[in-house]
Amino acid sequence: MKRREQSQTEQLRQALAEREAQLQEAQVRLASLEGSTSLQVGRALTNAAKRPGRSLVRLPRDLYRLWRSSGNTNHSQRRRVEPVRSFDADRQEARLLSGLVGQGEEHLVAATVVGAGIQQAVDPYLRSVPLRPHDAQIIMDGVDIDLVLVSSSAAAPGSPWAHVGDPAVADRTRALNWVLESAASRGVPALLLEDAPTPPALRRLGFDRIHHGDAGVPLHLFNPVAADLAPGPEAVYVRGDPGERVPDVLNDLGVRVVEADAPDLAEALRAANVAVVPDNGPGSGPLHRRARACGARTVTYSAAAAMAGEEDLAVSVPRLRTDEPTDAEQREMLRRVFLDEATPVRLAEVLGGLDFPPGTPGTELPLRGRAVAVLADPSGEDEAERLADDLLTFRLRPAEVVVPAAAARLSGIRRLRAEGLTVRTVRFTAPDTPEELTRDTTGDDGFPVERWATLAHRASARWAHPWTASAGRDRLADLMCAAECSGADAVGARPRNTLPEDTGDRGFFDRSQDEGDQYVFVNEIRPELARTALLRQGWPPAQWYRRGSLLLALGPETGPGRTPGADGSTHTSADAGAVG
Repeated sequence: MKRREQSQTEQLRQALAEREAQLQEAQVRLASLEGSTSLQVGRALTNAAKRPGRSLVRLPRDLYRLWRSSGNTNHSQRRRVEPVRSFDADRQEARLLSGLVGQGEEHLVAATVVGAGIQQAVDPYLRSVPLRPHDAQIIMDGVDIDLVLVSSSAAAPGSPWAHVGDPAVADRTRALNWVLESAASRGVPALLLEDAPTPPALRRLGFDRIHHGDAGVPLHLFNPVAADLAPGPEAVYVRGDPGERVPDVLNDLGVRVVEADAPDLAEALRAANVAVVPDNGPGSGPLHRRARACGARTVTYSAAAAMAGEEDLAVSVPRLRTDEPTDAEQREMLRRVFLDEATPVRLAEVLGGLDFPPGTPGTELPLRGRAVAVLADPSGEDEAERLADDLLTFRLRPAEVVVPAAAARLSGIRRLRAEGLTVRTVRFTAPDTPEELTRDTTGDDGFPVERWATLAHRASARWAHPWTASAGRDRLADLMCAAECSGADAVGARPRNTLPEDTGDRGFFDRSQDEGDQYVFVNEIRPELARTALLRQGWPPAQWYRRGSLLLALGPETGPGRTPGADGSTHTSADAGAVG
């Protein structure tokens, strides 16, 4: 384990103990001085000089008594100085007082000097400890950290660290430099995200890694889940600079203008069918990805190409604003961002090459929230083979597979082990019998909660996927993506018998109950992905909503999509290709 600096509370306790020990030592020295023969002889001579009459007569007797008692000093009566305590054994108590005990088990603890956008993006995936110029030293002394995360956007005007790296504000640069030096002394790596123009002095402060780019797309902020609840214009122009001139053709078309850092950017993108993004600056790429995650097609506008005329925008924007993306196209755009550009993926990428000291929980923690355990209860060889075929083609690879012990001998399960998947087994009977493979696995409602609960108790991943039949190579990725976007406790298909015939009277969470709706919060689902802890309870899915669980219905991927690639995927660009 790496040795880290003592917390502020521990330092104060140690300083207090040192002061008490110094006070005790001073008291002992004072008592020794007052009891010394030299001081007593001096006092006798002083008294004799002050009162010559009587004191001169008593002086020989007093000196004789001091001489006789000087050899009989009782050293046991001297006060002993208590040694200063060692605080190495009090480390756990200091961490408890700091409020960060055990946080490293679930999240990396990061001291952050970042802009507001980066802070909101990383909050679900890192335990952030924000630093400010006036309290950076106090906080760094008070907590244990695994990482120092700095972004160039922290130097923007209006931020507590505004203009850091500028010679005009040397105090903030000096404070940040102290933070990096303190981290280096602990063996803690420092990372700089260049999500904005970076002052040269900021790059020279001694970071372990400088990543050119932002923290990825935070899908908990930019996603199409709330699209049906956010009415708005069908086309938007995302402007990176408030002083940037809006193209005349967009003004004529009545396109809404929204700033790139506006608080309602996600809502504007959700409501739009097309987003026009200027092709300038480092923020153009992130804006394209955010728009696609929200389900909007993107059109690139180039000021240089606009000198030749604006006919392309005049044609492409009206066409795309009235042409709503299909379910398959919207799902593929979101899926691509989820797999390649989302914040946990980006964090795992940039943290993977850093040299963390021994004892750090692990750089894979940002992606641990996507770990899925597949719970399977195959009824024979054929079903086990279909299970293996499905799992080995999933675009989101499961973390583990949990099956009954009686099914562990099936060839399909053995094939999963041979491919490197972790397979866990659980016993339903003691011992398991061959009849286990021919039993009736369905309950009254078609969901055997007792068996799924038993399998879930053996799983270690946060999410569980009860596998019942083949659903396609993208289904698990879509389910996990929907859970990450919405924060739901369970995702699945809406039961057909709960679709009301008369849709005139709908609750707040049931505004969209048609079968074609892709993302809608409901009060009952057929679970396809759920939190493992929820499945362990053994409750029927019909009770989950009443017990406080948030349920999201994921519709089928219907409608024409784009032409798949050679590998069967549709990872093609969603950019319309129009240039203004």
